[in-house]
This record gives sequence, structure tokens and C-alpha cells, in this order.
Amino acid sequence: MRLYIRLLAVVAAMTVPLQAHCQQVDDQISVDADDWPWWRGPNRNGIAEANQDPPTEWSASQHVAWKSPITGRGHSSPTVVGENVFLATADEEQETQSVLCYDRETGQQRWQSIVHRGRLMRKNAKSTAASGTPACDGERVFVNFANGDAVYVTALNLKGEQLWQTKICDYTIHQGYGASPAVYQSLVIASADSHAGGAISALDRVTGAIVWKRERPKEPNYTSPIILNAGGRDQLFLTGCDLFSSFDPLSGQTLWEITGATTECVTSTVTDGTRVFSSGGYPKNHLAAVLADGTGEIVWETKDRVYVPSLLACDGHLFGVLDAGVAVCWKSDTGDVLWKKRLGGEFSASPVLVGDLIYATNESGETFVYRANPTEYEQISVNKLGDYVMASSTICGSRIYMRVVENVEGRPQEMLYCLAKP
Repeated sequence: MRLYIRLLAVVAAMTVPLQAHCQQVDDQISVDADDWPWWRGPNRNGIAEANQDPPTEWSASQHVAWKSPITGRGHSSPTVVGENVFLATADEEQETQSVLCYDRETGQQRWQSIVHRGRLMRKNAKSTAASGTPACDGERVFVNFANGDAVYVTALNLKGEQLWQTKICDYTIHQGYGASPAVYQSLVIASADSHAGGAISALDRVTGAIVWKRERPKEPNYTSPIILNAGGRDQLFLTGCDLFSSFDPLSGQTLWEITGATTECVTSTVTDGTRVFSSGGYPKNHLAAVLADGTGEIVWETKDRVYVPSLLACDGHLFGVLDAGVAVCWKSDTGDVLWKKRLGGEFSASPVLVGDLIYATNESGETFVYRANPTEYEQISVNKLGDYVMASSTICGSRIYMRVVENVEGRPQEMLYCLAKP
């Protein structure tokens, strides 16, 4: 594989700083340990707070604390902060894209805030116009939508009132848009990749002013920007467009970048602290471990197809579910496969790790609960809920929040379930 590194000194001039005197906000983010404030959870890696006790068995009639109907369709995961649960949704009949807020304790819908009316884009039938997960800093809710040939980030207060809206870039739909915003210190960071070109931008959380912006290649891609501490520092990772890129999240400067990955990625990067792991699935299957120290050294790579569900990195091991329904455990330093187990069905939702248990849900609504055991596949339970599931589950405060589709009188109806032990 051809490899190149872009040195920081070379690319510093390529970063476009804008609104240098924009309002600065307090870096403090007001979320608690039992919240799930953004895509892939508090640490952005799919690993939930270990000190909790969610159920390992459930059904439509067992361990259901509450359930509530969802207007429209979406693949957004539930975002849980304080007393609220937030979802993005799109009603194709009404031509609206909205954020919904539910009471965390009762499931009662508190409000619906319509962000866009009309101009919904055509897409792959498996996608939706509300596939990105909202982020919440404790005071504001941030959501990304592709609408009318552009991508916008919108901020709402906790009452659902719009605070600001900023265009990130023009956008040409390919399969669909699904990138989630990332909150970091005073910034909210969003990205969009398409045939029309794209961008990754950092916005001031209070004003929506663009703090920095980087142009992206003219390639379709669907992954979310993810901030992880790797190689001894916080790095902003973005894969796809045939690149694996690392940026300084505060300045937007490129720390390192290598050719590789593949063109279209959906999964979010994970790390074991020393290596970062990228995966994609079109036009080629790709899974690779890259040193996070800036050298760009590819430690190992395989042709496993981990295209949509993101990975889990834990205690020197990498756990994942292939799109085709095979659970795998790799040794994170060598890429050696320690075990494989066919679960069945197709997977799009990303697995969640709670303590030593992995929760992985297929598109038919079957959730496989098994131990993060590097020696063998050790199943705890299989639980069926709903008829169709694309959204990743949220697990916090000993509760599981699942967005599922049920067939009601021959029509699909999305439901938000809260599962808990008595």
C-alpha cells in the first residue's frame, strides 16, 4: 500500500481559520456519568459506564419501563442527557426534519422542534433523512441534516427553540447522509463528504460561527468525525475518501494523514491508545490498525467487511460484528483472529460494551448479548424486539434505549423503548 504523511508544517497554511474573534464558551460540558450525550457514548467509543446493571433479557412485554411512538423515520440513536432523551427524525409525508424530546423517566414526548421544512433529498431506500445522532452539551442540542443540496448544523436549547443554524458545505446525495456532530471543549465539529466535495468544520457552540474549516475530496463517504485520546494526545479522526486522517480538534491542522482505508466508510474509528483502527466496505473491504504516533505506520490490515457497525477496542482486543452477521475477536496488536461466530442476520447498528458484556443488534431486531471474552464466543442471551432495527442502542443509567420499527396494522411504526430491570 502506498503511504504518505503530510507534515503539520506543510498543511498549516491549508487550514482556513474563520471568525477568529467569535464568542468563546466555557469548555465545561454539563453531562453526568449516567448520560449518553452523543454518538457512541460519553467516551465516543461504544463503551458504556461499567458500574450499571441493564437487563440482559427482554421482549415486548418483559422489562419494558416505557415505550413511545416516534413520528417519521430515522436511524439516529437516542441521546440521553439529564431528564431528556433526544432523537432526530424525518417525516417524508410532511417533508420535515425534526428533533424529538422525550421525558427520560416516563417516555412522554415533551416537544418536537422542526428544523427543516421541504427539500428532503432522495436517497438509498435503506437510508433515512435523519440518520445522524444529536449531541448535547447539557445546555444545547446539536443536530446535522442534509437538506436542499447542503448540510447544516443546527443548535436548539433544551426547550427545542432554535439558537442558530450554520451551513457546512454544499452536498450531493449518494447513498444518504449520516454523520453525527462531535462536541469538544468550546466547539461542535461536523463533516460532510460527497461527489460535490465536502468539508469538516468546527463551530463555536454558542454562536455557530465557523472557527476553522477544511475542504475534503470529492468522494462519497458517511463516517462521523470522532475525537479520541491516542498516541498521547487528543486527535480528531476521519476515515474514508481513500484517506485516514488525523486533525488537531482545536485548530483543524492535519497531524498526519495516510492513503488507504477505502472510499466509503460508515464506521467510527476506535483506539487502544497506541493504535487506531479504521474499517470500510466500498469499493473494497478494509480493516486496518495504524500507529497513532504520527508515523502513519500500518501495523496490520485485513479484508474483513466491517462497513457499517463500528468496532469495540477493549483490553488488548478488538471486537466487532461483520455486516454479514459474524461476530469476531481480533488481537489488537497483531490482527490475529482469536475466534469467529456466525450470529445470523445482517447488522447495521454498532455494538455497545457494558462491563464485560457486548450488546449487538441485527436488522431483524435480535440483540445478542455475549461476553467480551478473547478465548471463545460466550453467549448470554438473544432477545427479539421489533421487526426492523438500524439505530444503535444507548445504554446508560442501567437502562437500554432502543429505536425499533414495528409493523402496526400492516404499516411500519417506529417506537422508542426504554428497557430496565424492575
